[in-house]
Amino acid sequence: MSGRRRRASGGARLGATGAGLAFATLLLWGAPRPAPALIGDLTADGIREAIDAGVAAVTQDDFPEEWQLQLPGGEDIVVSTPFSRLALTARQIAMKGDVLTEKQQKDQIDRGKGRIQLLVTMHGGPSRTFARFYTPVLQVNGKEIKASFVQNERTPIPGEDGRLAARNVYVFPLEGLPKNGTVTLVVRDAPPEQKEVLRAKLDLSKFR
Repeated sequence: MSGRRRRASGGARLGATGAGLAFATLLLWGAPRPAPALIGDLTADGIREAIDAGVAAVTQDDFPEEWQLQLPGGEDIVVSTPFSRLALTARQIAMKGDVLTEKQQKDQIDRGKGRIQLLVTMHGGPSRTFARFYTPVLQVNGKEIKASFVQNERTPIPGEDGRLAARNVYVFPLEGLPKNGTVTLVVRDAPPEQKEVLRAKLDLSKFR
């Protein structure tokens, strides 16, 4: 991933045993935006802003990078918000020379309403089932928010470096998340040990 817009830095990866224990602190920087804060459920103005941003980004190859984070150990996180879901859809349709229909707009708004989705690519091995029972939570102000939906990839494939890579989908409710603060994604292995396999701080003020 190029560093023209957003990159993550900091943190350290600790001993790669079993699924690999990662401790990553993500610090993001880049050009400031007018409203650098996580946008929850979209208002009419937010809908127009998301669509306009997507259409305007047709020629910007790095536009999706605003919601992509690269961790020091090679893992990465793609963040999907109500804003990004609509903006990226508008961009994809505009690239085909078409215009976003009301139905397509409604579908994306309904799918993203009240939630934030994390696509987390993690490495482990040698077993292809290493990520099967991973459990994610978001730590916010000393409390843990459980995911409303968890889909761990059961058949990881080898990455370019030869390590098995599992792409896991974690969905959390937006309620209780700070729009201008940080949260910590913690992923644990199966009981009874429940060892941490990933810990990463996400600065929500960097996302729309």
